[in-house]
Amino acid sequence: MARSMREILTMWRETRMVLLVAVVAAVYAAVLVPFQTFQIIPGITSIRPANVFPVIFGIMFGPAAAWGSAIGNLIGDVFGGTFGPGSVGGFVGNFFFGLLGYKLWGNLRPLSAGVEPDFRESAGRQAVEYAVVAVAASAVCAAIIAWVVDLLGLVPFAVLGPLILTNNAIAAVVLGPPLLYLTYPRLKALGLLYPDVLRADDLSPGRPGLDGVLAWTLVIVPIAWVGVGTLLSTGAGPSLSSVTAVGAVGMAVVAIAAVLVGERLSGLLDGA
Repeated sequence: MARSMREILTMWRETRMVLLVAVVAAVYAAVLVPFQTFQIIPGITSIRPANVFPVIFGIMFGPAAAWGSAIGNLIGDVFGGTFGPGSVGGFVGNFFFGLLGYKLWGNLRPLSAGVEPDFRESAGRQAVEYAVVAVAASAVCAAIIAWVVDLLGLVPFAVLGPLILTNNAIAAVVLGPPLLYLTYPRLKALGLLYPDVLRADDLSPGRPGLDGVLAWTLVIVPIAWVGVGTLLSTGAGPSLSSVTAVGAVGMAVVAIAAVLVGERLSGLLDGA
């Protein structure tokens, strides 16, 4: 338990991981900012093809992608004109957006292909696994941001949650596989995958028999959170307090599952 997800903090002592945070943040922000002019909800969200990066970088760079996505989104808000109270939700939501790819790849048994995400072996099965990871990561980002923005009284959960989920998932699902096909082998050859950069004792330990349950929890709960939160926000539930309560429970479950589930890519590399 003591080692669970401590790499979120200990990664900062590794120079290459810090550099990867900077690279992820820079790439994410650089693609976010030009598209901020295409506003869907002014001051809140826009068309975002950059949403593919937290997922694929999360799979390859692990915790560096979580921090880089959070920081990159904040930079995008500042320079894109959407910075405000809702940016707090954006920071946390994008942190988990990058984190879920890291935690889910290879853990979604029996769905997982059990191979590295290079789309060269078992490509069809990898595509299905990747789509589930991308939708789950998109959902957790959408749920957290919509929850915070709803709490602040800016935009109802029912408006923002489904919109962010759709916006995130389309970019991630469509653009992710070809980008992983092109970049994963090159980054692996350069020794930049997170198992090559982090110390072995910093990696989240696996829990045979439990990781699969925890991973599927990280898929089901965010999607359910968006769905239930949307229904409650549209008046199908008792009151606004229901949206708040569902969000608090969803956030707690997601955080606990993310802490407890082990990463899997290092094991796939060892078995390669």
